[in-house]
Parts: sequence; C-alpha cells; structure tokens
Amino acid sequence: MGSQVAVKSHALCIPFTAQGHINPMMQLARILHSKGFYITFVNSEFNQDLITEANGHVPATGFDDFRLETIPDGLPLSHGRTTNVLELCESTRKNMKAPFGELMTRLKCSPGVPGVTCVISDGVLNFTQEVAEEFGVPRVTFRTTSACGYWGYLQIPELIERGYTPLKDLSCLAEGYLETILDWVPGMPNVYLKDMTAFTRTTDPDDFLLNYTKTESQMALRTSALILNTFDDLEKDVVEAMRSRIPCLLYTIGPLLTFSEHESKEEDKSIPTTLLKEETECLTWLDKQQFKSVLYVALQC
Repeated sequence: MGSQVAVKSHALCIPFTAQGHINPMMQLARILHSKGFYITFVNSEFNQDLITEANGHVPATGFDDFRLETIPDGLPLSHGRTTNVLELCESTRKNMKAPFGELMTRLKCSPGVPGVTCVISDGVLNFTQEVAEEFGVPRVTFRTTSACGYWGYLQIPELIERGYTPLKDLSCLAEGYLETILDWVPGMPNVYLKDMTAFTRTTDPDDFLLNYTKTESQMALRTSALILNTFDDLEKDVVEAMRSRIPCLLYTIGPLLTFSEHESKEEDKSIPTTLLKEETECLTWLDKQQFKSVLYVALQC
C-alpha cells in the first residue's frame, strides 16, 4: 500500500480594505498557519500596492503554504479611499464579489494548492457568504472590533424601533440627548446612547452608513461561526449575552496582537501589512525616556 500524504486545511482570509482590519486579520492568519493551516491572504490591489511602496519591496512569504493574493475593490486609483469611506463601503459591497469568485475558481484549479476548506472574512464583507455557499465551503466571520462594539452595531434595529435614531434634529447633539441611558441592552446595563456607533447620529432615515452598518452587521450572523478579537474575562457579560442570542457559534480569540506575537512562525512575522511608511525616528526619543513614563494610545480605523 502506498503512503498517503495528509492534505492541509486551507483558510482563505480576506479583510476589509482598511489598516485596522488588515492587521488583526493577518495576526489571525499567522496563528492559523502556525497550527498547520495552508493560508491564502487577500488584499485589495490598491492596498497591496501601498504595502509594497511603504516597505520598499514586493511582499513575499518565502514559503509555499502562505500565499498572498489581490482582487480589485472597484474604485479608480485616484479615489480618496481614506477620506470617502462611504464610497469605499459601497464599492466593496457591489464590486468585489465577482473577482472574489474568480479567485476561488483559480485556487480550485491551481496545481499543488489544497482546496479551500473555509473562508474567513471581515464582518462587513458579506458578499463572501454567497460565494462560499456557491463553492460549498463554510464561511467564518471575523469582527475586528470588541464584543461590546459589535453588540452595539447589532442594536441598531432596536434603536430605530424605539425612536432613538434617526435624530429628530441636530439640536439633539447639543442638548444632552446622547446622555440618555439605554437600560434594555443585554449584557450592557445602563449604557449611554453616546456609546453607540456614531453612525446613529443622523437625521436622515436613508443615511447610507447607518443602514449599511445595520444590514452588514445582521448579515454577518448567517455565518458558520463568529470570531471576536477579545477574551471572555474582559467582556464576560457581553459575550454571554451574545452567545445566548445569536444563531452562530461564537469564539473569542484575543488579544490577537499578543497571541500572534507568541504563536506565529518567525518567517510569518516578516510579511508586511502597513499601508504607510513607518517613521522610526520616534524610537530614538522613546529610548531616552524613563521606564513606564510614556503612555501609548493606538487608534484603529
């Protein structure tokens, strides 16, 4: 009898096209790769060009079981993606499904590449659900926000039903209206209206980002499983509330930055993800400061 070679599980990972989504998805991909998964990581063509420019070379993994792929986001190169998030969201929803399906077909026909066994996609890239179903593979949703952040998005239909949004007029923003306590959100007792997503602060019932966030957040729950970049002890009440009320399996796997740093293969850490050239001059200043004297704040978008 001939020996049989084990075929690796193949996870296709695709983040939303913004820095704060790319980094956590890459951290998750590195962890899965260290556990034996074959990885295909998908960036938009525009972002991959930025990564190449920022790092001074074409990114290459250096091994056969972690491949980088790109698909177009549907916008012209001259488009200000960071300043017009609305059009970026609209374009990813409308224009990325077809090239994503073409990529799945190409991978299926690529010699030496194991079949895709699961799609792990950002929670706002729900066109991947339809493509995954067409290819008969499960899709896992990855939300890069905290549990309470995503749980807040899932409250938007209730906020609309209860009349909290859209706002009656913009004077509500200056009259303490956002200090209204919401005592009905499971797992988040006495949360304030101001703690909900800023997309609710509109007077327009047809506001694109309000409806986009509402729709995409709900659609993400059609998935086989949901991964959150948090851990149970940090957001215990919210995670328990979510597990008892959403229809899919929920996994907490954070904090991914620390987890990835300890678990990833060394060669994986060399795969660049930053969209802008890093300025390292500040490190010289930082090295001169007293231990524990500097506060570091990171904002992701």
